[in-house]
Order: sequence, then structure tokens, then C-alpha cells
Amino acid sequence: MNARIAATTAALTLATLACGAAMAQSQQPAAKTAVEKCYGVSLAGQNDCKAGEGTTCAGTAKMDYQGNAWKNVPAGTCTSIKTPRGMGSLKPF
Repeated sequence: MNARIAATTAALTLATLACGAAMAQSQQPAAKTAVEKCYGVSLAGQNDCKAGEGTTCAGTAKMDYQGNAWKNVPAGTCTSIKTPRGMGSLKPF
């Protein structure tokens, strides 16, 4: 009787491991969302990279909605972003 229980337990353990391995193999890494540079939408110090003359990289925008500072936004959304200074732009202004 104990041999039968041990065999059943072993079979269930192997089946569980096989299911887990199959599930792990079927999981795909999440696809990256496409983004675009959008000028004039970042707040001071919150731009993603270079903001024109006198700045170097991320976090160096001197003022809110600076026209030469960009922020990565989901692709296709930039020109629909409204700010107090107008709409977002795909080019520096």
C-alpha cells in the first residue's frame, strides 16, 4: 500500500513539474511600447534628455514646457497633448 501511495505521489509531482515547465516556456517578455520625443510638454527638471543650449541631459530643463526640451510619450500622442503654452510638438520650437 505504501509503495502505491509513493508511486502516486511521484507521478503527481512529475505532472506538476511538467505543467510548471510548460507554463514557464510559454510566457513571452512584454513588448516595449513605442515612444516618440515630444517637445514642450515636460515640466522644469523633468525632461528626458538634452534641452538645447546650456543643458546636458535628463532633468535639466530650466522651465515648464520649454520648447527645446523633450519627453518620451507613447507614439502618436505628442501633438494631442495640450499644455498652457499650446500643444506638444514633434520638433523643437
